Amino acid sequence: MENINLTGQFLIAMPAMTDPYFSKTVIYICTHNIDGAMGVVVNRATDITIIDLFEQIKVSPDSPALLEKTVHYGGPVQIERGFILHTPHQEYNSTVLVNNTIALTTSKDILEAAAQNTGPEKILIALGYAGWNSGQLEDEMMQNAWLSLDTNNIHDIHTLVFDAPNDEKFDIAMQLMGLNLANLSHNAGHA
Repeated sequence: MENINLTGQFLIAMPAMTDPYFSKTVIYICTHNIDGAMGVVVNRATDITIIDLFEQIKVSPDSPALLEKTVHYGGPVQIERGFILHTPHQEYNSTVLVNNTIALTTSKDILEAAAQNTGPEKILIALGYAGWNSGQLEDEMMQNAWLSLDTNNIHDIHTLVFDAPNDEKFDIAMQLMGLNLANLSHNAGHA
């Protein structure tokens, strides 16, 4: 497969994906290069509440809106660590700007700012991430494990990452691709 860069794009699990970590997932790719890829699952909640999370990191939230947020399952790698997708607002200790629409931060200071209503406008808090070694994601794409969705429409990006209910994000991603799940083949093949 030729060199591709999926940074800032979405991966959508194909219907045949049976891996329980990734079945029916939508993943936002934060980085993809020769060394591998890293992304955050945006449509799976954990059983951990925001209150539980903030108690663990010893932060007292003053934001009622923040308390309504879900802690997401970001993927099976480093599940004890937070990975925060957010609208670019300011740089925190570990912020990486994915593009002009989304940033990724892993430091506690973003949660402290969000707790005080001084954080980013939109935020998705996840534990863990999805990671691929060099060439692994490309191989999985060649095996038709994933579809990629490249959109520059800020509304679509925000809908999939921040705004839509988790149980609707997979179907929304398929609709944005113009695909009907019932019409997709479960068999891999290349012309």
